[in-house]
Amino acid sequence: MIRHGAGALAFLWFALGTENAWADAAIPVIAAQGEQQVAFAPWDDVEGLIVEVIRGAEAQVLVHAYLLTSKKIATTLVAARRRGIDVQVMVDAEQVERTPSATDMLHEMGKAGIPVWMETKYQNAHNKVIVTDPSTSKATVVTGSYNFTWTAQHRNAENVLVSRRNPALAARYASNWERHRREAVLYKK
Repeated sequence: MIRHGAGALAFLWFALGTENAWADAAIPVIAAQGEQQVAFAPWDDVEGLIVEVIRGAEAQVLVHAYLLTSKKIATTLVAARRRGIDVQVMVDAEQVERTPSATDMLHEMGKAGIPVWMETKYQNAHNKVIVTDPSTSKATVVTGSYNFTWTAQHRNAENVLVSRRNPALAARYASNWERHRREAVLYKK
C-alpha cells in the first residue's frame, strides 16, 4: 500500500507538471544566523518590541503592511525619519480605503517626509514585515501574523518573529519589498 502511495504521488507530481516543482527548487535556502526572538500577543508586548526594533535602526526601515493604524508604531517611524533614517512604507490600498484611521496615519507619515506606496495589484497585499538596515551586519527582519494595529496587540491572538543579524535574510525581504514597490502606486492625499 505504501509503495503504491509513493508511486501515485510521483505520478501526480509529474502529471500535474514539474514546472512548479522545479520553480520551488530555485527558492534560496538561507542559513540561520544571528538571534531570533518570538513574541505572542496579547500576552507579550509585541508593539513595544516592534517599536524597539525601529528605534534601533541606523540607516533604513522598510515597512510592508497589510494595515498600519498603531499610533505607537507610526509615531516611531516618524521619529526615525526625523533622525535621518530612510523610512519607506507600503500598505494594502483596499485596507486603507476601508479604514479611516489608516488614512490619517499615512497622511501624517507623508507630511513627515516618509514615502508611502499603495499596493493595488493583489486581492490582499497581506504582508506584515519590517526590515531594518538590510545592507548591514545589524540587519533585522520582523515578520509574523501581527498586523501593525492596536487591535493586533490588544484583541487578537498574534505572533511575531524578530530575526536579528541575518543580512542574507534581510536582503531577501528587502528585495521582495522593492519588487512590490515597483508595482505599487505612490500615496498622495
